[in-house]
Amino acid sequence: MNQIKNIVFIGAGNVATQFALAFKRAGLQILQVYSRTVNSARVLAEKVQAEHTTNLKSLNKDADLYLISVSDNAVEELTSQLSLKDKLTVHTSGSIPLEILNKVSVNHGVFYPLQTFSKSREVDFSNIPICVEANSAENLEKLKSVAKTLSNNIYEVDSEQRKVLHLAAVFACNFPNFMYTIADKILRDSDIHFDILRPLIKETAEKIQDVKPAEAQTGPAIRNDEKILSGHMEMLNDFPQLKELYKLISAEIQKINPK
Repeated sequence: MNQIKNIVFIGAGNVATQFALAFKRAGLQILQVYSRTVNSARVLAEKVQAEHTTNLKSLNKDADLYLISVSDNAVEELTSQLSLKDKLTVHTSGSIPLEILNKVSVNHGVFYPLQTFSKSREVDFSNIPICVEANSAENLEKLKSVAKTLSNNIYEVDSEQRKVLHLAAVFACNFPNFMYTIADKILRDSDIHFDILRPLIKETAEKIQDVKPAEAQTGPAIRNDEKILSGHMEMLNDFPQLKELYKLISAEIQKINPK
């Protein structure tokens, strides 16, 4: 079985950037970076000493792996324009099925990292779960092998399981981050800096490493402290949508954790 030694990146966003940097550190060669915009392609390519292009017809055809890492909305459009014959091709989406790559290459798979990424924040891949799926046992072994150059946590996850994971991740990551945004606004309106919440946020995340989330729940809703709940909602009278959100989430906490 041929080992994956070099990669072409199709996409230059947050996920592509972090994967490219991580693979480069692991000793793999990034041959080329494609992006629809020349600046995005060039910036990432320069970071990993690769060529760059904005033309799919100019893709380097000699790579061992083609990694498609673009927005979910762009995947279908992009894959309809790609023909990579027998080249191993993967996408990194949490919600798009494996089969979308059927017409791109006879050898295809999924390489999904269960993590949040930003271009400006370098991450340690060693403990990031990487979920792999492929259309053959040989391709699966290739993806598992290259995944192990980055992470100690490799999971075989099929397309339906991956959709469930992605939904759970939205609740575990994206929604809490939006709550931080709300908290930041509430504090700024009273000239209080968000930094004061950072130790609380850190402890909240660390606590569930040791206990189940339901067991870690604290606050006025779980205590059925109606006086505080009513006071908070009164403070949100000028923000009816936030008031409704506060009321709804508090009610759901009480349903899940009746005391």
